[in-house]
Amino acid sequence: MNITLEELRKIKHQLPTGSVKKIADELQLEEQAVRNYFGADKYTSSEAIVDRHIQAGVVHLEDTRILDAANRIIRDNQMKNLQLQN
Repeated sequence: MNITLEELRKIKHQLPTGSVKKIADELQLEEQAVRNYFGADKYTSSEAIVDRHIQAGVVHLEDTRILDAANRIIRDNQMKNLQLQN
């Protein structure tokens, strides 16, 4: 999957406090790996999470588990906020 750095950062900024730790725990990753993912840095272990920059400002993601978890947390948080308003 290809995504812009701007889109990744927008998603990161929408995450509620504590989400990086929650994602890291859920996926059994280090918190720094999750932070690096949104900065499009390579995770320096045996598993590269961000495959490569394909052009300025765009990265190719081989593994979307972190992105999927982040989007799920954002959706859940939005639903929770809507329920609180009603």
